[in-house]
Amino acid sequence: MSSRNNIIKNIDWPVVMLYLLMIIFGWINIYAAVYNEDHHSIFDITQSYGKQMLWIVTSLVLAVVIIAMDAKFYSVFSFAIYGLMLVLQVLVLVLGKEVAGSKSWFEFGSFGLQPAEFMKFATALALSGYLSKFAPDLKKNNELFKTLLIIVIPVIFIELQNDTGTALVFLSFLLVLYRQGMSGTWLFSGVSVLVLFFLTLIINKFILIGILVLITILVLLMIRRNLRNVMMIVLMFLASVSFVYFVDYSFHHILKPHQQTRVNVLLGKETDMLGAGYNVHQSLIAIGSGGFAGKGFLQGTQTKFNFVPEQSTDFIFCTVGEEWGFLGSLAVVLMFALLLIRLIKLAERQRSPFSRIYGYGVFAVIFFHFAVNIAMTLGLFPVIGIPLPFFSYGGSSLWAFTILLFIFVRLDAERLNIL
Repeated sequence: MSSRNNIIKNIDWPVVMLYLLMIIFGWINIYAAVYNEDHHSIFDITQSYGKQMLWIVTSLVLAVVIIAMDAKFYSVFSFAIYGLMLVLQVLVLVLGKEVAGSKSWFEFGSFGLQPAEFMKFATALALSGYLSKFAPDLKKNNELFKTLLIIVIPVIFIELQNDTGTALVFLSFLLVLYRQGMSGTWLFSGVSVLVLFFLTLIINKFILIGILVLITILVLLMIRRNLRNVMMIVLMFLASVSFVYFVDYSFHHILKPHQQTRVNVLLGKETDMLGAGYNVHQSLIAIGSGGFAGKGFLQGTQTKFNFVPEQSTDFIFCTVGEEWGFLGSLAVVLMFALLLIRLIKLAERQRSPFSRIYGYGVFAVIFFHFAVNIAMTLGLFPVIGIPLPFFSYGGSSLWAFTILLFIFVRLDAERLNIL
C-alpha cells in the first residue's frame, strides 16, 4: 500500500495535467470540425466526436493500467514488445484493410486499429533497452549501424504498407542517438543531403553543379591540402554531383505527373488551388480568417462548410486557428512547448539509463509530430498525413501516444527507488 502511495506521490502531475488539457481541447475542436446540428450532443457515439469520447475514456483506463504496472516490466520486456509489434506489421500486410491507399489497418467490424502507431513506443522501448544494456559506442560506424537496424526494420515494413508519413516519424529517433553520442557529422550530413535535394528541385542542375564547384574550390583553398584531405573533398564533390543527377532524373522520369505537381506546388513553382495545393490553400484561408481572437466556437465558416479535407484529423489545427484565432493557436503551441520542455527535464533527471533514453524517445516522437503537423497546415512542409498528438481524431493515434507518454510517466515515478 505504501509503495502504491509513493508511486502516486511521485507521478509528475504537470505532464498529466498537460495531457488532460490537450485531449479535452482536442475533443472540443473535433466536435467543432465535424459538428452536425442533427446530432448536437458531444456525447453522441454515432458521430466522430462521440467516438472520440470513447477513445478518451479508454485511453485514461490505459494510462491507469500503465501506472499500476511494475516499472521493471517495460525494461525487461522491451525487446518482446518490439518483436510483437513487428509481427503485427507483417500480419497487417497480409490481413489488413487498405484505407486511403495504405494497407495499414486491422478492421474489427466498425473498429479499426493501425499497428504502425504502436510501433513507435515499441521502437522507443527497444532502442532504450539496447542502448542501456549494451552501451554501444555510436561514434564507431559498425556499432551505429547495428543500432540503426532497430529503427530501420520497422520503417521497411511500414513503407511496405505504403504509409510513408508514419515511416518518416522514425527519423526522430536520430535525436535519441545524437544524445547518446552519435557524431554530429551524421546529422550535418543528413541536413546537407536534404538541402541539396531541395536545391536540385528548385535550381537548374547545371547552375547547382557550378555552385558546388565554387564551394569545392573554396574548401580546398581553406583546408590543409594533403592527399587525404584533397581526396576526401573531391569524393564529396563527385558524390554531390551524382546525387544531383539522381534526384533530377528521378523527378522527371520516375515520379508520375501528379506527384511532380505536388512537389512543384510545395516549392512554389506551380499553383494548383483545385488539385495538389487545395488542402494547404484552404488550410491557410481557415487559419488566416480566424484573426487575433477567432470567429468563435462553432462559428468557423471554413469548418462548417467542410472546405478543408481531413479537418478533424491531420488538419485539426485549422479548426483551432479559425475558431480560436491567434490566441487559441498560441495556446496550443505553448501547451506543446511546455510538455516538450518538461519531457527533457524529466529525461535528464533519470537515474536509470533506460528511463533517460526512453524519455528522449518520447520527446523526439512528439516533437516530430507536433512540428511537422503544424508546418503541414501552414504550407511549410509536404502533406504527409500524420496526426497532431492528443488533438487529432483517431483511436489508434490517441492510444499509442497515451501509452508512449505514460510509460515514461511510470518510469519517472520510479526514479527515487533507483540507487
